[in-house]
Amino acid sequence: MLTGVDSSPAMIGICKSRFPNHDWLVADMRTLSVGRRFNGLIAWDSFFHLTQDAQRRMFPLFQAHAEPNAALMFTSGLSRSVSIGRYRGEPLYHSSLDEAEYNLLLCNSGFEVVAHVANDPECDRHTAWLARLS
Repeated sequence: MLTGVDSSPAMIGICKSRFPNHDWLVADMRTLSVGRRFNGLIAWDSFFHLTQDAQRRMFPLFQAHAEPNAALMFTSGLSRSVSIGRYRGEPLYHSSLDEAEYNLLLCNSGFEVVAHVANDPECDRHTAWLARLS
């Protein structure tokens, strides 16, 4: 069974209507505590909307929700930065740490990097990370 989390009730509503046999939770990832562990965690196009400090605090949460050998996949920016973009006419916050800090945070939380691809042309220019809990 898949468990999905989003802070938007509208997004969770869409997921529930399309995939009713899965578990959908309205929650803030920064304070997530579902009381169980998963074989895989994905924070795709979500994690980089958090502040740099909030991103740093996410790694212990990832670890707390990961089974041994669980995969963690997330997207980040290319380098340490903060920017405000626009989406549908509204401001949209983005931030990133640098590669060395992500590596350190992963290591300190018990994850080893399996793959890291920056600005991947085969993945809509995303910078993606794949790690495994040791």
